[in-house]
Amino acid sequence: MTSYWVKTPWWVKKFFSGEVIWSMPEGDQPTVYLTFDDGPHPTATPFILDQLKQYGAKATFFCIGKNVQEHPELYQRIAAEGHAAGNHTHNHMNGWKTTTRRYIRNILKGALHIQSKAFRPPYGRITLTQVRTLHRNNPDWKIYMWDVLSGDFDTAIDGAKCAENVLNNIEPGSIVVFHDSDKAWERMSYALPLVLEHCKKMNWAMKALPN
Repeated sequence: MTSYWVKTPWWVKKFFSGEVIWSMPEGDQPTVYLTFDDGPHPTATPFILDQLKQYGAKATFFCIGKNVQEHPELYQRIAAEGHAAGNHTHNHMNGWKTTTRRYIRNILKGALHIQSKAFRPPYGRITLTQVRTLHRNNPDWKIYMWDVLSGDFDTAIDGAKCAENVLNNIEPGSIVVFHDSDKAWERMSYALPLVLEHCKKMNWAMKALPN
């Protein structure tokens, strides 16, 4: 049994109402928003970029600052190919396990390498005080959570189940989480092409989140 929600319940979205973004409003064209956390990664990130290019899709990469330091060429490729980058802290920090001051400092350290005001808290764990402190630091910050969690980080499932998690729950406006990481690689690399093909067949646009 999983210890996470694949489809974020409506009542969870009430938390931090108006202060974080769980899904996107529907526009004239049905659109979904694929996101990738924890990179850049030397194997996973190029694979994802190649897949996205094949389907004419754009996405958002929530990067860890130290990984951008280690792989600046991949960070540059993300931008060069028209995708968005977001901040995922400098060290993949869990907001529930640290002080607000230390957490905000870690985000700002990541921001030295990630030119974006889009932010996603690792594990989705952030306190209301941390949310409000980040917004006080700069009201331009946009804090993105998600609508659909692929579960690609879950070693108890396989790639087929990961794909099923997304395909059974994605809809226009969904923000979907995958990971470009060692841990997720096997499941993500199986599921992502199936999700891209499904979105293409549904004639959904695949866009990056606003920065």
